[in-house]
Amino acid sequence: MRIQSTILAVAATFAASTPALAEIPAPVRAMIDAAIATGDAKKVATVIDLAKETNPTEADEIDALNAAFLADQKHAAKLAEKRKELLIRHASVFDRWKGRGQLGGSRSTGNSDTIGISAAIDLKRTGIDWTHHISASVDYQRSDGVTTRERYNALYEPRYDIRDNFFAYGLAQFERDTFQGFDARYSTSLGVGYQLIESNNMNLSIKAGPALRRTEYTAGGGGETRLAGLIGYDFDWKLADSLKFTQNSNLVADSASSGTVIFDSSTTTVALTTGLEAKITPKFSTQFTYQINYDSNPPVGAEKTDTISRVTLVYGF
Repeated sequence: MRIQSTILAVAATFAASTPALAEIPAPVRAMIDAAIATGDAKKVATVIDLAKETNPTEADEIDALNAAFLADQKHAAKLAEKRKELLIRHASVFDRWKGRGQLGGSRSTGNSDTIGISAAIDLKRTGIDWTHHISASVDYQRSDGVTTRERYNALYEPRYDIRDNFFAYGLAQFERDTFQGFDARYSTSLGVGYQLIESNNMNLSIKAGPALRRTEYTAGGGGETRLAGLIGYDFDWKLADSLKFTQNSNLVADSASSGTVIFDSSTTTVALTTGLEAKITPKFSTQFTYQINYDSNPPVGAEKTDTISRVTLVYGF
């Protein structure tokens, strides 16, 4: 009730009256009224121009009708924006979440018996000043009874818009990849970023900040905690209505097509994911991703670089 009362009050404030008009020929007035009824500003502008050309003596009255229409459009837009803001501010913590789920798999039999699965979920909640991002992913493969790939990742990243495209971010991430040499790796970071490009077709942001990383190794059961630094970027490019390219370098991992650069006194790790997504329907799309995970100082017996290519079915909700 409080939201509705506030919205009604705003609507009353924005209410505008139509000015008193001289006589416009009835057919012309009917044509203008019909265009205004559609709410299409381009159509109204075209009809107004035609009406003034054919009825120059009533140009002032026609302009007054157009001015009243434009004022009403402006008031309606402000009212809609205010209503949207009120609904966001009064939404519960479980409201306004949007997300994507991904699933892919493989199976082979014969000379080798192999099964693999790739799954991920990505959730985002956008408010007035805050954006919350949660993601999780798993890559698993087993060949001839032996596990050959096992990687898990979970992440939470809040972001607060400061002003003039500047923002602050926080990050908490968990990783597990025994083939890369660690049972668990925990990363946290706080820092600032800047939105370089923000448009309907392209978005690019950069960020940097200090980080703290705890690694628990597979061999020997030991671990270490180190201060580190983080540098990252996020890039999304909508090539066409049904085709999107993503390449990001930040701690938003697998499921969000992303990557990371974290460095400390002894180790630099890079996780970079490049993706190409094609829509099938408004809800479903297919995505190809290529991921590189690099560790400059891996445990004994582990390679410095791992790569993963995957094709998944994506569902947006």
